[in-house]
Amino acid sequence: MTFNGIEFAHPHALWLLLILIPMVAWYVVRRHKEPSLGISSVAAFAKVSGGWKVWLRHVLFAMRCAAAACLIIILARPQTHDNWSRTSVEGTDIVIGLDISASMRAGDIDKRHNRLAVAKKVASQFVAGRENDNLGLVVFAGESFSAVPLTSDRAMLSNYLNGVKIGLISADGTAIGDGIVSAINRIKEGQAVSKSIIIITDGSNNSGVVAPETAAEIARDMKIKVYTIGVGAAEPMSEAVPYVDDNGNILDYGIVAPIDEKALQNIAAMTGGKYYKAASATALSEIFKEIDSLEKSELDVRNFSHTEDDYMLWAWLAFILFGVQFVLKNTIARPIP
Repeated sequence: MTFNGIEFAHPHALWLLLILIPMVAWYVVRRHKEPSLGISSVAAFAKVSGGWKVWLRHVLFAMRCAAAACLIIILARPQTHDNWSRTSVEGTDIVIGLDISASMRAGDIDKRHNRLAVAKKVASQFVAGRENDNLGLVVFAGESFSAVPLTSDRAMLSNYLNGVKIGLISADGTAIGDGIVSAINRIKEGQAVSKSIIIITDGSNNSGVVAPETAAEIARDMKIKVYTIGVGAAEPMSEAVPYVDDNGNILDYGIVAPIDEKALQNIAAMTGGKYYKAASATALSEIFKEIDSLEKSELDVRNFSHTEDDYMLWAWLAFILFGVQFVLKNTIARPIP
């Protein structure tokens, strides 16, 4: 809340200023009930004034009220903000498309975590490092779901990303084309010149209504680069691998299908992006580092600095007013017994 140019963190505390009304009323009533002396006539005192000490007593009361008002203002927490500033930084618009199909439970790239857990951890690190970017998130399995729109709030995006689980989308499968289209819908309104989509998947397209090639053509026409990351093995595996839950517990063992590297390579090539193979957690981390260095462009960013409490002036006013009235009350304005 802003009042006369002053912003308050707890504006409701200002209602306490109403306490001054009964204080003033009590002072006026009390003043008329002071001890009196009955005499037959006051004619002899008609030209005698109360003197400056009488008025000083009223001033002291006003100072006490003003000091109380200052304390109430301090309780309301007056604050100041720095001005908006514009800076030229390197940034871009990026939407991450994350595969959350059942096969992402495979624990072949990390002994303690499944593919999704590793992808989420590295993606969160990537998000944390993109200070000036607008980032979004799309998840897909048998169908796609636009989870987080473009935002510069990295903490919010990371929290959502960490909460993503397999089963969030009931339809199982891998709808890569639908995932790309959902990402395009998120990123097309972005203001950055450079726009990129990062698709993280462990399978081949087997669900959805849009073919990956069609989605890639749409992205190409809109000058959006699509980077594809294949998580897991690219060759058929003869041995069963463990399927791991979110807590690292082994659920089952099974043979996982290989990544359709050719399709992912075509998607990336059509849009001017690049395909990466992530057969380990370390490789996946290195891939994100490379993308981080590739996808940057000049952006004009508006910055707003942090808020600071600005109560010292009011605290000093309250201290001075209480101090001065206390000294005056016990010296020159001291009542005679």
